[in-house]
Amino acid sequence: MLTVSSVNVNGLRAAAKKGFTEWFAATSADVVACQEVRAEPDVLAAELREPEGWHTIHAPCATKGRNGVSLYSRIEPDSVRVGFGEAEFEDSGRYVEMWLPGVVVASLYLPSGDVGTPRQDEKERFMAGFLPYLGGLRDKAAADGREVLVCGDWNIGHTELDIKNWKANRKNAGFLPEERAWLSRVFDELGYVDVQRRLDPEGPGPYTWWSYRGKAFDNDAGWRIDYQVATPGLAQRCTSFVVERAESYDKRWSDHAPVTATYDV
Repeated sequence: MLTVSSVNVNGLRAAAKKGFTEWFAATSADVVACQEVRAEPDVLAAELREPEGWHTIHAPCATKGRNGVSLYSRIEPDSVRVGFGEAEFEDSGRYVEMWLPGVVVASLYLPSGDVGTPRQDEKERFMAGFLPYLGGLRDKAAADGREVLVCGDWNIGHTELDIKNWKANRKNAGFLPEERAWLSRVFDELGYVDVQRRLDPEGPGPYTWWSYRGKAFDNDAGWRIDYQVATPGLAQRCTSFVVERAESYDKRWSDHAPVTATYDV
């Protein structure tokens, strides 16, 4: 069995002070993928930088205090890769992968965007470059006898089932028609599978992100933007998928919840 957890930590040092360290120490996951780490490895506490019993790769952003993705694995990787070949994003702290026996696991932090600003242009450039990379990764991994699992904050709600207040967000970044169509291409053209939605096709939710504003968390007015996206062979072997939603608002250590899946490999 292979258990994989993925979470946007919204600043790893801040999350560690609120409960991430305890969550990490207690997890039974074999692989943990983190996004929005927002810290250089040398400023992380030892138990986060290189925890005992884990193989770790950190991919910080060249701009300090922004982005950042990490992977922790109890299984020794055959190789690791930072970035996906697009020069603009090589040092952006948005993508890292580990080649493990039988599977490539990646941590992805796709740009959030902001309609009418350069941030949305950046998101569109990222998506344009990342789509063909996903296709090539699928083929390269298959030729090597491996499945692919891309975990992370994709910053797109795919369907109306994935956002509580979808009607009010149709013109906002994260739920734009063109963004949703791009994610459909990942599934329909490239053949990847939304693992959670495969097990729970009805919805709505379960959501993985809630704004800190107002009563979003208490009212479960969230977005499902954190995905585990797998090649079909691996997706079919998923036996459980859980959103580790905090028991209450005051027990949250991030505005996202970990998403944890177990695969019968």
